[in-house]
Amino acid sequence: MFKLLFFGVLLVGFQVESSEYYFPPKNTADWQQKKVQSLGFSMKRLNQAIDFAKEQESERPRDQALSSSLGFAREPYNQILGPTTIRGAQTGIILRHGYIAAVWGQPHKVDMTHSISKSFLSTVAALAYDRELIRDLDDTLSDYINSPYFESEHNKTITWEHMLRQTSAWEGTLWDKPDWADRPIGDDAFNWPNREVHEAGTEWKYNDVRVNAFALGLLELWRRPLPQVLKQHVMDPIGASDTWRWHGYENSWVEIDGLKVQSVSGGGHWGGGMFINAYDQARFGYLTLRKGKWKDEQIFSEKWYELATTPTEQNNSYGFMNWFLNSDKKFLPSASADSITHLGAGTNMVYVDPKYDLVVVARWIKRDAMDAFIKQVLDSIKD
Repeated sequence: MFKLLFFGVLLVGFQVESSEYYFPPKNTADWQQKKVQSLGFSMKRLNQAIDFAKEQESERPRDQALSSSLGFAREPYNQILGPTTIRGAQTGIILRHGYIAAVWGQPHKVDMTHSISKSFLSTVAALAYDRELIRDLDDTLSDYINSPYFESEHNKTITWEHMLRQTSAWEGTLWDKPDWADRPIGDDAFNWPNREVHEAGTEWKYNDVRVNAFALGLLELWRRPLPQVLKQHVMDPIGASDTWRWHGYENSWVEIDGLKVQSVSGGGHWGGGMFINAYDQARFGYLTLRKGKWKDEQIFSEKWYELATTPTEQNNSYGFMNWFLNSDKKFLPSASADSITHLGAGTNMVYVDPKYDLVVVARWIKRDAMDAFIKQVLDSIKD
């Protein structure tokens, strides 16, 4: 049963069809922008929120190769392997009911989105799951693919679910990056390679080497470049531009059925990952808001949406990568409990709020300003 709140009156007992929602056309210039008052905002308060975001632009270097190198300076094996950008200015887009309420900065600039790349990666997994290429998320990757990276006694126990939730504890070296060298724990560098290896599924750890192993596993499963899969089944159907690019590393080329294919990165830690403009990020956020449905096409299933928004046992603020949840109000204390945030370094954020039918894209904003910014946006909503 569907419930919807209109002007304080709870309407129950009908299902709103997708055709009743507004969906933007492919041409961004034709994306309807409405007066903020007609979308339920206070113009004064919304402008104050936007001014705050601009004032909170990241102070990290705009050169993303330098920014990543400095940000992970204590890590060994820290060399950049993929392309990077010189980032743009603090940028944002606010949507309500699918319509543009506000745009600022450089929304057309194709920029790194860092770990929001992981949300696109898990969406490729969603496509495989919905098509039954993955029959059960509790199946191991070694049940589906023949890869030396998943044949050790430990790695062959890793399931798709473990990978999606960053609880895999995958161990090894991929693209010249050892798993232990990513965000090593503790101060004794000599003990990092000898860290305790946890049983798969028992510990949550944010680890880009393991994410890249997941990307390689999905490539082996699909037997075609993941950017092609994403373009055909997601980005083209939602009307994304043709400017986005999903990169791997200079050494992440593998052979798939006699062809050289680049395995993509799940972030910009060592360069690479998804390069995308803010409008296309907003489309992806709006797809999330509509639980995978775009017009009359179910891009990914509602079942996947429910799975992706189920908290991870070892980290209640994390669903599937890189869906950050707020059910316990720890991630963004001022935000809605059912909100979802696709998050990447920079900071890049795509905030999705079903309660207010809202999507907020904010790029290159200070991480510690996220909650205050979202609070101001929500406070500007009058209805």
